Amino acid sequence: MPHLPLTSFRPPLWGLRPSRGLPRSRPLSTQSEPNGSAISRRNREAKQKRLREKQASLEAGIAPKSKSPAESSKAWTPKERVLYEIPTEHGEKKDVSRPLPPAYSPQYVEAAWYPWWVREGFFKPEYQARLPQATGETFSMCIPPPNVTGSLHIGHALTVAIQDALVRWHRMRGDRVLWVPGSDHAGIATQAVVEKQLWKERGVRRHELSREDFLREVWKWKEEKGGEICEQLRALGASLDWDRECFTMDTGSSVAVTEAFVRLYKAGLLYRSRQLVNWSCALRSAISDIEVESRPLPGRTELQLPGCPTPVSFGLLFSVAFPVDGEPDAEVVVGTTRPETLPGDVAVAVHPDDSRYTHLHGRQLCHPLTGQLLPLITDCTVQPHLGTGAVKVTPAHSPADAELGARHGLSPRSVIAEDGTMTALCEDWLQGLHRFVAREKILSALRERGLFRGLQNHPMVLPICSRSGDVVEYLLKSQWFVRCREMGEQAAKAVESGALDLSPSFHQKNWQHWFSHIGDWCVSRQLWWGHRIPAYLVVEEHAKGETEDFWVVGRTEAEAREVAAELTGRPGAELTLERDPDVLDTWFSSALFPFSALGWPRETPDLARFYPLSLLETGSDLLLFWVGRMVMLGTQLTGQLPFSKVLLHSMVRDRQGRKMSKSLGNVLDPRDIISGVELQVLQDKLRDGNLDPAELAIAASAQRKDFPHGIPECGTDALRFTLCSHGALGGDLHLSVSEVLSFRHFCNKIWNALRFILNALGEEFIPQPAEELSPASRMDTWILSCLARTAQDCERGFLTRELSLVTHALHHFWLHKLCDVYLEAVKPVLSHSPRPLEPPQVLFFCADVGLRLLAPLMPFLAEELWQRLPPRPGGPSAPSICVAPYPSARSLCCCRAQSQASRASLRPSWSRWASWATVGRWAFYPLVQQPPQAGSRPPSVTPVRRIWSCRAWWTPRPTYLGWLPEDTSCRSSLMAS
Repeated sequence: MPHLPLTSFRPPLWGLRPSRGLPRSRPLSTQSEPNGSAISRRNREAKQKRLREKQASLEAGIAPKSKSPAESSKAWTPKERVLYEIPTEHGEKKDVSRPLPPAYSPQYVEAAWYPWWVREGFFKPEYQARLPQATGETFSMCIPPPNVTGSLHIGHALTVAIQDALVRWHRMRGDRVLWVPGSDHAGIATQAVVEKQLWKERGVRRHELSREDFLREVWKWKEEKGGEICEQLRALGASLDWDRECFTMDTGSSVAVTEAFVRLYKAGLLYRSRQLVNWSCALRSAISDIEVESRPLPGRTELQLPGCPTPVSFGLLFSVAFPVDGEPDAEVVVGTTRPETLPGDVAVAVHPDDSRYTHLHGRQLCHPLTGQLLPLITDCTVQPHLGTGAVKVTPAHSPADAELGARHGLSPRSVIAEDGTMTALCEDWLQGLHRFVAREKILSALRERGLFRGLQNHPMVLPICSRSGDVVEYLLKSQWFVRCREMGEQAAKAVESGALDLSPSFHQKNWQHWFSHIGDWCVSRQLWWGHRIPAYLVVEEHAKGETEDFWVVGRTEAEAREVAAELTGRPGAELTLERDPDVLDTWFSSALFPFSALGWPRETPDLARFYPLSLLETGSDLLLFWVGRMVMLGTQLTGQLPFSKVLLHSMVRDRQGRKMSKSLGNVLDPRDIISGVELQVLQDKLRDGNLDPAELAIAASAQRKDFPHGIPECGTDALRFTLCSHGALGGDLHLSVSEVLSFRHFCNKIWNALRFILNALGEEFIPQPAEELSPASRMDTWILSCLARTAQDCERGFLTRELSLVTHALHHFWLHKLCDVYLEAVKPVLSHSPRPLEPPQVLFFCADVGLRLLAPLMPFLAEELWQRLPPRPGGPSAPSICVAPYPSARSLCCCRAQSQASRASLRPSWSRWASWATVGRWAFYPLVQQPPQAGSRPPSVTPVRRIWSCRAWWTPRPTYLGWLPEDTSCRSSLMAS
């Protein structure tokens, strides 16, 4: 918990009493103990979450009484931007010979460093193996490949910030680190974007081009637009090994995908079958479960769907009568939310114990539209308490009905085509109509025949295609499927046995439940952009009228021809093969990424050294669809888990708790927060996107409300630090730009501290070796002890991968201990003549160690300032802070030992003349300049609102300072009147 300013405690009277001695109270430090339990960490993060929620609720309560942002005349004041204007070739080291600018400017700080890091090879494991602190251990990770279709958003930035902090820490501590960059070809999304562009620019549809011509357009688009993600990653400071960059459609990935398909097919884990699949009529393709948005509807809701001329009502239950054959006055009323599927009904089902229909068991019902006789069947899965207790059975368009129909031997009847129109099985009056236009005609026909029994509001969950916005249909299609049951059991056992560690551990329940109910995975997609399925139809066998098509699988057509010749007993040259026009699901190639990016199926040095990966870090929303499939295919194809540890972070939401969505206007490009952006530019970006007019109006209005003055320049380091400061064990991350801006102010605090330290050191300063550092005062000892404690907390945070502990420790040290206390205390000491030698050495040591502790989280600021520190004598120092040794608690143990040696003499000497006062959990020590004479009374306690003017014993002038022993909270500048 951050320290609260004293001004937040405002009782009318302060009851302060002097004391004769220093109280032996419990330390007030909010930092956790070195060996703190997991429970204490969870409690601390829960407390931080409650504080954030309280602050948000207070802001929400005040907002209605205050002016709206648009009306308020007060806005954030743009800071002066200082530019780095020294001519520097791309990849050359930045010139740091000139003085630091008077204030922190992100644009100045972040200039030139990243190209130099890349050119010097600091991010390559081969370089790290030569470091003096090399441990011989390896640490490998791959970035979750973002879709090549567009730009990264704040959710991606969170992933990059966490991963890069971990990678940089492992690199600095001496591990051989490989972080593999890559991007995903995003089959459906990319094809949709290129199709829209072709229509917008040339008025051409995809099917008007040949497949080869369209793919050339996609590759052209990829070369023009696909580099934007890489630029964003560089702007975020991601220390990736760019020489190993992968794209899931490049040659190496294509070879891996084909090899995986063939191996799975030969192992009996991949087969072709006619089953129900999620179908997008707008895309005319099967889609994966993750691309199906389950939208809850409270009742009647009108939606405008692609291809439909008028809005369509959902959330309604239509009641339809099925007359009983042979009994003119008897009927069974069925409730349905999809009357357009009535032509596909093949039966009506009731529960066998439902007494309302016992007398009708085994009878026939008349179809209300066609008059055909349908059986009334009984099945225990029917819920008699819902609706009328009778349901229509449509096996061709409902997964539940398909299972029911299979149990009773019912033949499915497909009445909706791939494009969403009604098929020829629906008679002439419906054939060719859009399915929701046909719905209205069907309802009119039922009313005319007197078989419509009304409608009512009905809460429901509607499946929506996230790519097109269309309602997902369930269609029977012949597709390729991966058998997941056996591989899923192995994945579940891996977590249960501890071989695979999921963190936070509460995700294990979802993991086990998903794999215990997993079905087969449809991997066929009716697209042109993607990995074409390496399966071939043997045309001659197909022409013979076989009940099932005859397919063969091969890495090449020649291999497939050999297989076909062996199976048919005919010469391969006489056979005609037609390759499957479909492509594989994008998630298939993504599931291979941890090992295909390292060269699999070839036995490469990278695969031997860095596989399995040390860690997989990603968003919790990808646990099942990506992480689960990587575990299944990785274990099956390589014989070992692709990684042993999985770290999952929360979802990023806006400050109102809403999910990031382009249609809401709250999706932010990280570069807009890094560099700042005007409102008009944000609005222009929306207009350049693919939102329809209604969504565009909503998004533009939301942007004007949330960012009336645009977004201020915050810088990469402030954004990264903000994202890492949220604990993984908490709920969703509610990010506001004001929070990032506050950490930009923290960067400025560090900047000013280093300007002071560099000025205090002077040009002739020569640092002592760390082991020879000898603090001359108790204040020196105290700050070195604080530094050692901070290093210990940072080390523990990185080891446990709780980066919020690291950010808290660093923020507390730099702001509340070094800047607020020690620098204020040392200023008068440095003004003495002759200047003492020890304080500058302590200042240098704190700056050097403090910046190295900060480097994994704020790489640009740390590099800029660390490069300006005087080099240590003897031995070559690291060329960059990103490959300098990371301070550990062990390396700073001398600081703590010196502190402990002096603490015994510190407290007794103070207790003789220190007056003290406590306010809540705070303690303040107003001290006189000189110790009183023996036997004299302790100085009286100054009223609290005047403590700021007291003199401390080590300074001849008033100071904003409250001194506390080591391991207690220190805070100055609290007593502003």
